[in-house]
Amino acid sequence: MPQPHDSRGEAGASPSRNPFVRFQKAFERRFDRFRERYGALLEQAIARRRAFVSVSLAIAVASLSLFFFLGRDYFPEIRSNVIQMHMRAPLGTRIEVSGRIATLVSNSVEELLPGQVEHIVSNCGLPVGPHNLAFIPTPTIGSQDCDLTILLKNEKSPVWEYRRILRKGLKERYPGTEFTFQPSDLTAKILNFGAPAPIDVQVNGPEMSPNYEFARKLAGKFREIPGAADVVIQQTMRTPTLLVEGDRTFGLGVNKTLKDMADNLLMTTAGSQQVDQIYWLDPSTGMSYLINVYTPQPQVNSVNTLKTVPVDSSDSPSTDGDVQLLGNLADMTPEGTPGVITHGNIMPLFNIYVSAEGRDLGGVLAEVQKITRNLTSEKPRSAEVEIHGQASLMYDAYAELIFGLLAAVALVYLLIVVNFQSWLDPFIIITALPGALAGIAWSLFLTHTRLSEPALTGAIMTMGTGTANSILVVSYARERLHEHGDALRAAIEAGTTRFRPVLMTASAMIIGMVPMATGYSQNAPLGRAVIGGLLVATLFTLFFVPCVYAIVYGRRAARHKEPAS
Repeated sequence: MPQPHDSRGEAGASPSRNPFVRFQKAFERRFDRFRERYGALLEQAIARRRAFVSVSLAIAVASLSLFFFLGRDYFPEIRSNVIQMHMRAPLGTRIEVSGRIATLVSNSVEELLPGQVEHIVSNCGLPVGPHNLAFIPTPTIGSQDCDLTILLKNEKSPVWEYRRILRKGLKERYPGTEFTFQPSDLTAKILNFGAPAPIDVQVNGPEMSPNYEFARKLAGKFREIPGAADVVIQQTMRTPTLLVEGDRTFGLGVNKTLKDMADNLLMTTAGSQQVDQIYWLDPSTGMSYLINVYTPQPQVNSVNTLKTVPVDSSDSPSTDGDVQLLGNLADMTPEGTPGVITHGNIMPLFNIYVSAEGRDLGGVLAEVQKITRNLTSEKPRSAEVEIHGQASLMYDAYAELIFGLLAAVALVYLLIVVNFQSWLDPFIIITALPGALAGIAWSLFLTHTRLSEPALTGAIMTMGTGTANSILVVSYARERLHEHGDALRAAIEAGTTRFRPVLMTASAMIIGMVPMATGYSQNAPLGRAVIGGLLVATLFTLFFVPCVYAIVYGRRAARHKEPAS
């Protein structure tokens, strides 16, 4: 009895009306022709295998030099809709004046970024409690400082371009006022360990004045570095201050102590809560309220007003004749004093903050380190200079990732040695990895992407996929070599037979990485590194690895034939 059969496979049969079947058959025909062309190219490459391997390896090794031109970042900056800006008016500016300047600056920001600003929130002066400063990276130290949070309408705004516009425009409009920018995304804040800049140069030592002058000299040199921005010293030594020095001898003569002078001055300027906290209990509600008695600020508007502050004794009540004026008991002189004192290892510390703009962080850090070394001879003998922050950790992270990359290659090689029971075949397999590294270098170079931790992570991922594809080719070539003993033929058969699975594995990974590589996340360098690495690694797997296999086993076969002949 004749068996039923599908008449569509016969010549002259009508084509299927199913669009998926038609697409599949058309794809198979084109793919077979594509594979035949690949087979012809592979035969030509194997025919000139020594020259092909030499040229390919030279190009791959030369491409590795591109890594030195990429620039180095810890994590790339992403597009955002928030800009964090700090404004420092001239030292000693009153809080109400700083607020008015902040309002003018907010209007100028909207003019410099037309149609881009949603709204601006400004916070001027010190917070109510000191613990608030522990949660935000801000260089606020007094009434002259304001933090401005600029919210943009576009969530994918190029904030680095807007910062450049604001730096130039605000500097021209408000001379004498400093404007610096802090990280706005959470990742940068965490990597900076709460500091307002990725590079933190610390000058630590017991002598404040010489160390501050040395810090100023360092800051001046840092401002000359190409790409260095927002160079600022956190601590100040010239905050306008009135120094009140009481005459102890004259005071004792009129029965007034230095404590009496200080208490009365504090009550006038800051209120009675600084001297003696008194609470009033409301009997109707049972609530306690702090009573603070002080002289209204408009009435304390000159040095002469302070000199007329009455000084009474707090220990014993005095008559009107015993009350003295502060100007008779103390001398008042204006001078500059530290606005804030930071300590490191108990000793005073000065922070010089440096950010990178328009240049890689590694390049700016290298220049900072060079200048610091060159000025070592001018450093005060008791001072120590250290570089902290995100930038100082970048090199440690790079060293660990590069070590992980090399360790991954070595472990994969040893694992393949165990599985193949051979030292030679695993070596042929990993010869595709130089091509993967070259592809990573070219992909980052062509997309203007700097080297970063995500990019190095992508390199490690590429090593695994590239090695897996090479295993497919070499394992099949090994089987064919045992079958017929011809190394050249085995290499060609391995390439053509494993052509489809190699392309499937590589294309699946590449297509999966396209959304990441074209996005604005911090993992975009990872996707670009994987795509570029796999593209070149696939070419090396399909051409370079079969050629190396043909060279190695062709030479071995020739050696075995020589004694027999």
